[in-house]
Amino acid sequence: MADDIHPEDQQAAQNGQSADSKLTLTKRKWAEAGKFLTGRITRPETDRLPPGQHLVKNWPVLDLGQQPRVSPAQWKLDVRGLVNHPMTFDWAALQALPQSEIRSDIHCVTTWSRYDNNWKGVSTRDFLDAVDPKPEAVAVMLTSYDGYTTNLLLPDFAVADAIIVTAWEGKPLTEEHGGPVRLVVPHLYFWKSAKWLHRIDFLDRDQAGFWEKNGYHMRGDPWAEERYSDD
Repeated sequence: MADDIHPEDQQAAQNGQSADSKLTLTKRKWAEAGKFLTGRITRPETDRLPPGQHLVKNWPVLDLGQQPRVSPAQWKLDVRGLVNHPMTFDWAALQALPQSEIRSDIHCVTTWSRYDNNWKGVSTRDFLDAVDPKPEAVAVMLTSYDGYTTNLLLPDFAVADAIIVTAWEGKPLTEEHGGPVRLVVPHLYFWKSAKWLHRIDFLDRDQAGFWEKNGYHMRGDPWAEERYSDD
């Protein structure tokens, strides 16, 4: 659920490459393909607050009526579908990936926005390096521990400031905000940033998740006010 309404260096070693060079080659391949170059991430200060939004200082909590209680020791993330390395991450495996710190704003479809949130976790680009999507993958479906689902096009999942979050403002992510692990994709409405992340499926076409099946927009760009399917 989101806050709206709602390891692999072995092959590189065999190739005589370091892990760093493998990641660099992967990112170069993406760049040459132009695969993950859509979407505006850095916006001028005057364009920081999307239309129809108002600022809050707190972080409102919205969910589907239940908050799964999953400890880091119990947590697992299944990665399936169109990837060369399907795998199940546990907490230690996630922590073994490169760790990033990112600051971003968040925007809820219920019209609140919150500036300057400090996140820690695994950037989605580093995550993609680990699982290696196949060329035919164009979208992902995110599934939460409470059964919530939401979809993202692969370019939106792979933007520079998207992050699989384990900490907020220097502290472990709390249960009410989707801990121990959630996604944050700050350039889209926050229902796209699934809480209590449990599974990611890589797909050959975009498919509707929970709110998308119930009248919400398939993409959800706040600056275009893509709130509903008929927008």
